[in-house]
Amino acid sequence: MSEPVGQPRWIALATNLFAVWTVLGVAWAWLVPGHFAWITGSQIAGQPLISVMLGVIMLGMGLTLTLEDFRKVLAMPRCVAAGVALQFTVMPLAGVLAAWAFGLEQGLAVGIILVACCPGGTASNVVAYLARANVALSVAMTLCSTLVAIVATPLLTGWLGGVYVEIDQWSLFRNMVAIVLIPVVAGVLLNTLFPHATRQVALWSPLVSILAIVLIVGAIVGNSKTLIIEHAGVLLLAVFVLHATGFALGWLAPRLLGFGRAEERTISIEVGMQNSGLGASLAAQPSFAAQFANPLQAALAPVPSAISSVYHVVIGSLLAGLWSRSGGGR
Repeated sequence: MSEPVGQPRWIALATNLFAVWTVLGVAWAWLVPGHFAWITGSQIAGQPLISVMLGVIMLGMGLTLTLEDFRKVLAMPRCVAAGVALQFTVMPLAGVLAAWAFGLEQGLAVGIILVACCPGGTASNVVAYLARANVALSVAMTLCSTLVAIVATPLLTGWLGGVYVEIDQWSLFRNMVAIVLIPVVAGVLLNTLFPHATRQVALWSPLVSILAIVLIVGAIVGNSKTLIIEHAGVLLLAVFVLHATGFALGWLAPRLLGFGRAEERTISIEVGMQNSGLGASLAAQPSFAAQFANPLQAALAPVPSAISSVYHVVIGSLLAGLWSRSGGGR
């Protein structure tokens, strides 16, 4: 993945260190939760600030997409289809199994299923680059899984999470349209209609997105510190198993299908790395919390996504370091 033309090198460096910023942000929120309290309690134009921030993230994603990215999807249909299929089978099933195997209570179970049903995150594109994987495939998979998720995430969460609490799939779908679809489409349109102006903004959008993700996750962690401490053992293990399963099966399945080494790595990264910011934002929506009869369980729902945001970038970064030293394709 080459740096955008004209982008200062320090922005590219800061973007590639996203895992470090995530860990530092979570540590800060853990030590001084009050510094992040304003995020969970604020609104803009009647909308929760977390939702607005996620919309900014998705707009930033759209600003970096061109029609060429959509053509890349058509150029590698087998790899993209396999990767997206694994994204929405391996991870949701791993989420359900983790919730069942570790006996997670209602809020945590629904939360881990929700994040497991989310698409891959844009951070995976950076990890794919660092791992010497197929970056074009990574971008194509992120794009496709994000668009598929607008329908798949509400349906899968409602189906699988409905065992624990009745999920309002229509409300979840409306949130996906507002938070994901509209900002991404707006970004793509702006990039198509005003390429020069958009290019200047896109130089900074990855850094803005990282900042927003760190703030969202930090706010969830800071706000849920007591709950995390209370459920730390089982929760940390369950979320680790979720991501470890995603990375492992995301690597094994393409290998069995005869894909190249770069494609194996890419699909593993895409399947194992979730859009945890999206999961946290959806779980923090008042309409989502209202589905729980017990307010304590509602407060637990965003926590797995916050833990997930740390796990997947750390595991992904470790794999990237390992794979970058082992060379490219077979």
